Amino acid sequence: MRALVIHKAKDLRIEERQIPLAGPGQIKIKVAVGGICGSDLHYYNKGGFGPITLKEPMVPGHEFSGYADQIGEGVDGFELGELMVISPSRPCGDCRFCNEGLLNHCLNMRFYGSAMPYPHIQGAFQEELIVDASQCVRAEGLTPAEAAMAEPLSVALHATLRAGEMLGKRVLITGCGPIGALCIVAARRAGAAEIVVTDLVPNALQYALLAGADKVINMAEEPDGLSPYLADKGSFDVLFECTGAPQALAGAIPALRPRAVIMQLGLGGDMPVPMMQITAKELEIRGSFRFHEEFALAVKLMQSGLVDVKPLISHSFPIDQAEQAFEVASDRAQAMKTQIMFTN
Repeated sequence: MRALVIHKAKDLRIEERQIPLAGPGQIKIKVAVGGICGSDLHYYNKGGFGPITLKEPMVPGHEFSGYADQIGEGVDGFELGELMVISPSRPCGDCRFCNEGLLNHCLNMRFYGSAMPYPHIQGAFQEELIVDASQCVRAEGLTPAEAAMAEPLSVALHATLRAGEMLGKRVLITGCGPIGALCIVAARRAGAAEIVVTDLVPNALQYALLAGADKVINMAEEPDGLSPYLADKGSFDVLFECTGAPQALAGAIPALRPRAVIMQLGLGGDMPVPMMQITAKELEIRGSFRFHEEFALAVKLMQSGLVDVKPLISHSFPIDQAEQAFEVASDRAQAMKTQIMFTN
């Protein structure tokens, strides 16, 4: 079977690999669709991000859906050929943080397509994959493309949970890539009264409106676009910072009201923080990293029709055009969520 393998920056190859049969408690998946994530792009374009760098060839990918091709001994509740979506989160269940219920902070996490540990955890961008049955959620009623959006939606749901009470809140989102767009969706479902989105790219802001933003501001064209929100120490209760750019964080803080919550999702490496303003306004900075239990909820929200991710899927490429898919996904002027098809 074929797999996509990143050897170094701008070196993506299609390679033949062998895969074993599913063992007890496992399912062999015929991968259908994989979505290209920001971390995948960091590995492809730069060989990593911050201190996390490729030290060996790695299969990327952790947003994916697929069909049950073989069911291992002792697995119940799944049928051959049915569509399922697979959580890339594989905590050990035994470490200190797993026992505290903080499974996304597992000390022995095996998250697909991650160069954080060495040897690296190989990802899901391959035609076949062996997974644990506990990772799988049945995706009846969804298309493979929709199902593959469960992972980024889970990230947004986890961030929204971390932000706290959302009912009636005024929300600012800086950066509208796929995670920023899904934060719009999640915040709205949680009861946000007003959502304003900033970005530098017109295409991204058009998708923000599709996702349900009340107002969008192109900061490249309107660098003072947040000025109406600065009066009386600021207006917004919650900031979802999805760029990882220090300029975006610094520019947003004056628009936050005292004791607002800053949800930091963007990962661009370490950056300076305007601590004087944060202290004077008594702002709270909260990190949000991955997810766990939100995954099944993400699938259920899509199945019930409460969340529609289809408008955010901008491009789809066959595996033979994987390099083109990564290049398009890297171009925010044209792409939102780019996916790769592994099964026709």
